[in-house]
Amino acid sequence: MMMEKYAANLEIKVDERTAELQIEKQKADQLLYRMLPRAVAERMKQGQSIEAELFDTVTVYFSDVVSFTNLCSQSTPMQVVAFLDDMYTMFDSIIESYDVYKVETIGDAYMLVSGLPDRNGDSHVLRLQKQH
Repeated sequence: MMMEKYAANLEIKVDERTAELQIEKQKADQLLYRMLPRAVAERMKQGQSIEAELFDTVTVYFSDVVSFTNLCSQSTPMQVVAFLDDMYTMFDSIIESYDVYKVETIGDAYMLVSGLPDRNGDSHVLRLQKQH
């Protein structure tokens, strides 16, 4: 009887830890997908080597907030962080509908590319233009 209770309790703990591990794995995957193109991240997770590729044509789009320094000087740090978070969250939700890849956000700078990591012929300029 005592061993059965112990085994049942152990099974419950294993299930709980497995669920916690899955949640942490999902968080790690989301972070990885924010830093790298999904196809590259998947290859890395599988232990495959990643070789540099040559892209004949791509379009790169940079944006920044006009008068950002002035805005920062008149705002609290938390207001600036909240503003950037709201803005980038909105941008990220918009670009999901287009064939573009967010390369980086640093401060008020937002950088997108089209034509890589997935080649899309000569339509990359139009993809970025439509999203703007």
